[in-house]
Amino acid sequence: MNIWEGDKVRLRPIAADDWKLFHENDQDSEGARLSDAIFFPRSEDGTKSWAEEQASKGADGDNIMLAIETLDGELVGCMNSHSCDPRNGTFKYGLAIFRRYWRHGYASDAVRILLRYFFHELRYEKANAHVYAFNEGSIKFHERLGFKLEGKLRHMIYTNGQHYDEYVFGLLKSEFDAFK
Repeated sequence: MNIWEGDKVRLRPIAADDWKLFHENDQDSEGARLSDAIFFPRSEDGTKSWAEEQASKGADGDNIMLAIETLDGELVGCMNSHSCDPRNGTFKYGLAIFRRYWRHGYASDAVRILLRYFFHELRYEKANAHVYAFNEGSIKFHERLGFKLEGKLRHMIYTNGQHYDEYVFGLLKSEFDAFK
């Protein structure tokens, strides 16, 4: 068994030749809004440079950007760990699945792989996820995974002409272990 594989997907480093699918995904403005923000357009050369940089970058401590691919090798998105604090045992993660792969179970499988690694290999105690209040799909997704709503940051996100709250979800290792 490979620890980086789940029932549907595996996590792997981003490869330089992944650039084209990431560039296509950059055209999905609403998808970008849901997972981060709508940025200025990027050229194909810019996306190639980004993918090359990610491919050569590797981990920065426990912070890393990973590709999500199906067990058949099809790239379906990416995720990252960030704000990793090994002293206190907390980390955050972000996730983006390309729109045509939504609702296939790839996101939940990828998150479980990452949580399993952080909780059972790195001894982290808690995962946090920040979700925009307008992203109802992500709110329900985190609740289904056993995350608890721990707080609300008021008017933290400005997009589409107005301010929105940002929700903070948390999941403890014991909750992850009990939820499996």
